[in-house]
Amino acid sequence: MDEKSLTSINQAKEAALRVLLHNARGPFQGLPRTAGWGYPEPYTRDLMISALGFLATGNEELADALRRTLMALAANQTPLGHIPSLAHDPADRGASDTTPLFLFGLALYRESANEPDFLQAAAQKALKWMQYQSPDDMVMVAQLPTSDWRDEQWVIGFGLFVNTVVYAYLVLYGDLQSASQLRGLMNRLEVLGEEKNPHEHEGLVVPAKPYYALYSYKIFNSDRFDLLGNSLAILTGIASPERGRNLVAWVEAECEAMRERGELAVHLPPCLFPYILPHHADWRLRYQRYNRPGEYHNGGVWPFICGFYVAACVAAGRMELASRKLLALAELVKPWHENEVEWGFNEWIQAQTGRPCGRDWQTWSAAMYLYAAECVQRQATPFFGAIRDGQTGHSSSK
Repeated sequence: MDEKSLTSINQAKEAALRVLLHNARGPFQGLPRTAGWGYPEPYTRDLMISALGFLATGNEELADALRRTLMALAANQTPLGHIPSLAHDPADRGASDTTPLFLFGLALYRESANEPDFLQAAAQKALKWMQYQSPDDMVMVAQLPTSDWRDEQWVIGFGLFVNTVVYAYLVLYGDLQSASQLRGLMNRLEVLGEEKNPHEHEGLVVPAKPYYALYSYKIFNSDRFDLLGNSLAILTGIASPERGRNLVAWVEAECEAMRERGELAVHLPPCLFPYILPHHADWRLRYQRYNRPGEYHNGGVWPFICGFYVAACVAAGRMELASRKLLALAELVKPWHENEVEWGFNEWIQAQTGRPCGRDWQTWSAAMYLYAAECVQRQATPFFGAIRDGQTGHSSSK
């Protein structure tokens, strides 16, 4: 990498840290902000994902922000173990990903702080809650539409993203038997027609493709490509090394074809593709206003997800590609939308134009840039390397 590229990457790192320190305390009980201006609330999923960047920096103030968030989530946990969507509001319930992300973020913090029993009671309740999210009592969890990070996207039944997080925390908490069972189910071939054997459990492997399906439940499924879920499948080791390499190569080839067709203006992948178009069966009327093709959850380019993709490239052994994608990410996080700042760290970018469209100074955009940069520098994936190796760290569930 040339000196100019390194300078750009390092400047983005410095800016990302400034964003995170600015957002470390907000107006709600002093908990971290989700964004510098637009989202003052402490959203659970954003902050638990940001734990990767918080801890990768080694910054004590950010580690403390994570600790305070975890404590607030534990204090506002429901009696049955569910974690709310806002760290300060026990009444904001119903998300499918907040409880598994809490368990994941807690495990990362425990390992980093060397506190294996931190918030043990809350962890036990959350683990119990998650057991009841498997409708057939076979580890794989199901969800309702718009209940994970995609509040404008239908993912129903056994979703890829949520189950990759479940797999990650099962390994981190030492439940390797359940993790192995889940990995086996996720690597089953998914039947994409209406004729299914009712005695065969759903799988998430797409026929003749290297990636995993967006979701599956009985006769319903989607084989659209979910960048976040598939990146996590590589990072956690759900995907074999060979599948991981093939998956990354497929993403790069598909994105190049999209650029040639004018469907993608940047050098990083959209969150979902192919885009859902109005004549497709899975199009919903609401999408015309909130989720148009190439925008938001229907193929917008999200910097935090691109951070996971850079890390997945490292995990797949594509170091030179990871470096190039990190540089592209440094370029992606620079433009601003709402506030005239040197580095925007925007929420999401319109795929066809490269124009930032969300909130600036997004915590998880800054945090996942720092995590991606750390992965490229180390040529390793902190925390996920241990998951792929099947190590349990300090987060014993016993």
